[in-house]
Amino acid sequence: QVQLVESGGGLVQPGGSLRLSCAASGSIFGINGMGWYRQAPGKQRELVATITRGGTTNYGNSVKGRFTISRDNVLNTVYLQMNSLKPEDTAVYYCNAEVYTSGWYEPYWGQGTQVSVSS
Repeated sequence: QVQLVESGGGLVQPGGSLRLSCAASGSIFGINGMGWYRQAPGKQRELVATITRGGTTNYGNSVKGRFTISRDNVLNTVYLQMNSLKPEDTAVYYCNAEVYTSGWYEPYWGQGTQVSVSS
């Protein structure tokens, strides 16, 4: 079994910063792409950022220039540094990873961590 465990969410004022972490553990033989998605109340889940094993990144338009995704391939961990946070960034943030377990890559999701931006 593979588990993704997120941490780092919380309440922050507009303009503030947070850093999310997501660690993968279990029967892992390799991890391909990793990423962060978010879902606000009443809205569909949307892409925040993704990163390949080689470090190529992709960002959603609403977070470009404010958020930075990175990963540690030894620790099987992906990070999301969020700066200049806005109230519209409020959502549950989920991490995702393509994990090689039993002969193929499968997508796994974390349980989600709440990020609230409010004064």
